Amino acid sequence: MNRFLTTTAIMVGLLQVTGAAAKGQETQATVDAYAAGYKAAFTCSAVFNANKQQPAIDEHEFTGIYGLVQARVTELTTTINRSAKQVSVTYSDTMPPRIAQWRPHLGCVQLPVGTQTYDMADLPMAKGLSDTDTRTDDGAPWKVRRGVNEQTGNTALDEAIRRAFIRGEYGANARTSAVLIATKDQIISENYIEGFTPTTSQRTWSVAKSIAASVIGAAVKDGLVNVKAPASIPEWSRPLDPRGNITLENLLHMASGLDSNRAGNRTDRLYIGGGLVTDTSSRNAVEALPSVRWKYANNDTLLAVRHLRAAINDDDRYLAYPYSALLHKIGMTHTFLETDWEGNFILSSQVWTTARDLARLGLLHLNDGVWDSEQILPKGWAKYVATPAPAQPAARTDGQPTVGYGAQWWLYQDFPGLPADTYAARGNRGQILMIIPSKKLILVRRGYDIAGGPGFQMHEFAADVLKALEK
Repeated sequence: MNRFLTTTAIMVGLLQVTGAAAKGQETQATVDAYAAGYKAAFTCSAVFNANKQQPAIDEHEFTGIYGLVQARVTELTTTINRSAKQVSVTYSDTMPPRIAQWRPHLGCVQLPVGTQTYDMADLPMAKGLSDTDTRTDDGAPWKVRRGVNEQTGNTALDEAIRRAFIRGEYGANARTSAVLIATKDQIISENYIEGFTPTTSQRTWSVAKSIAASVIGAAVKDGLVNVKAPASIPEWSRPLDPRGNITLENLLHMASGLDSNRAGNRTDRLYIGGGLVTDTSSRNAVEALPSVRWKYANNDTLLAVRHLRAAINDDDRYLAYPYSALLHKIGMTHTFLETDWEGNFILSSQVWTTARDLARLGLLHLNDGVWDSEQILPKGWAKYVATPAPAQPAARTDGQPTVGYGAQWWLYQDFPGLPADTYAARGNRGQILMIIPSKKLILVRRGYDIAGGPGFQMHEFAADVLKALEK
């Protein structure tokens, strides 16, 4: 795949990052560039993926966000070129604006800091896919669907849903935008805030990790990858590199043993700095043996998908594969998997999708990977991703139950009111897809929870839903 940047533009971006890293913290120039990248990327995706209007974008996407950029984001001016489907944000008197460019299926891509001009032909594209209409959704495969924002007639259930949309009821900082409850046969309830419809997409944040695991599951079924084999990361090809012992399964279990900073979930250079997966995720050293230590790390997911790209070894096929092998087969046609400018899927966070599309993914797992008589995921994959990994998150010290971890999915084995087989995809700002196999139930909650405080408590809401459905 061609790289479209001039050498000067690349060096500007690298020098900014190198300088910030040397000081151990971001310079103001870098923070400004990050804030502009954040605003460009989220505006681009909200406008061209989700068809949202500016007042809603300002309210939802740019309030209650990451503290590093919150103040600066609100000061910056955005320019939207609707014909070119491009967004630019000015942030400096001496640097070019930050730019985000939309593409069919792949959504918006951030260009690196310093980019001024580019050729669309050099951007990654998903080729050979059928056009999709993201403004319509026929509700398939559910033949029975409750009307949008219609009460169910179950007083206890309706009350739980009502409370889910009230800030403070299920979390002091919770701001719910959508709730969908479904079984294999029907959508029991589907509710949205004003201005939202079943075709309004949101960023999934880390729910994307579970989507990544599903794409990898499809690749396992197709014989492209083996979870037990070492991950094929081209940047680790040297014979003495110990990272060559890390398996795809280690990455899925968040047990690579790689150093990925203290938190493990801060990947600003990639997410809002216009960086590359290959620049930011494959350079970390080993600090623990594989499978011994659990550490939540965006880079483990990114590397798992990097392995898939190396295994496919065909950029055009790789960029189309998630759609042709999984998403479009099950009707997830309102889902955009975004990439970096080199064409690496950022499947640790940068996915935009709808509540219904997430419910379709949940239904695929309830059906053990079968959709319309076709085995999309390997038989037993749903059980595999919901099986506790060898290394687990540390137990909470406040006496509350601790969520466990499978393969890019979270496990709720010891939560009051929830069956032990409950598992979920979870993301920042309260994005949740919960699956309860023993109850044949799917719960989706979308939100714009405010950073820094108690977000939506899904286990409490789910327990109330189950109790109501038993009446």
